[in-house]
Amino acid sequence: MSPREVALALAVVLLWGVNFVVIKLGLRGISPFVLGGLRMLLTALPAIFLLPRPRIPLRLHLGFGLFTFLGQFSLLFLAIKVGMPSGLAAVVQQSQVFFTVILAALVFGEWPRRSQRVGIAVAGIGLVWLALARGSSFPLEGFILTVCAAASWAVGNLVSRSLSGYSVNALAFVVWSALPPVFFALGWVVEGRDAVLASFRALDVWSWASVAYLAFGATLAGFGLWNRLLRGHPAAQVTRFALLVPVVALVFGWLVFGERVSGSQLVGCALVVAGIALPLARAWWARLMV
Repeated sequence: MSPREVALALAVVLLWGVNFVVIKLGLRGISPFVLGGLRMLLTALPAIFLLPRPRIPLRLHLGFGLFTFLGQFSLLFLAIKVGMPSGLAAVVQQSQVFFTVILAALVFGEWPRRSQRVGIAVAGIGLVWLALARGSSFPLEGFILTVCAAASWAVGNLVSRSLSGYSVNALAFVVWSALPPVFFALGWVVEGRDAVLASFRALDVWSWASVAYLAFGATLAGFGLWNRLLRGHPAAQVTRFALLVPVVALVFGWLVFGERVSGSQLVGCALVVAGIALPLARAWWARLMV
């Protein structure tokens, strides 16, 4: 990768790492479903009028929108709303990597290599360790919701994998897969009409700034740059940068909210990141030996 491409990868790391702090800021007095719906609304508008819909089956748009966007963001926002620290949420979210590997084996028959199996075991131990080491710093339901958000993201990754047989504009696919009305409708059902309306009344300058960052920074710019790098380089070379996202999130969670991570929790974080990094390191080492 050229120095410019490395800089772009680090820019995505920064965008996605800060994303977790921005979510926590945006959730002050706002329903998680309203925040998610507004994020998707700004993701779709006005871009949906500028980018033609990719010529792919509608089920792929719906699958990606329901799992990568609706499922992942609703569950993650709920987790942070009930008390999951933003930095630790970023660490647990990375478990989507081994959820994706497991689901790809079950659905596509892409059985993991030995390094991936070992990595899954190590990361799984790290997640259990984090759950046991939480103490009173965050509720168990927040942890469970974050794990479920990661699993939903993994299902969305399988939908993206199904795009391999199509010529698709990645940005257009993201824009046309946004489902803002579904977020608002789900909030209406889960939290009630009064909660949704109260959220709209509570929106202030900071709320809209958070929504704008989540839509234009984390979603459009983040995914756009990431997909651009993936088109030009092997996935293992690019995805290793994603391991820095939890580090950025942990630092900004501490700087902005004073979130502290205990020594035992740091061990759990290290195990999760190590488990995800192991297959990437193995692939990198194998290329060096060629």
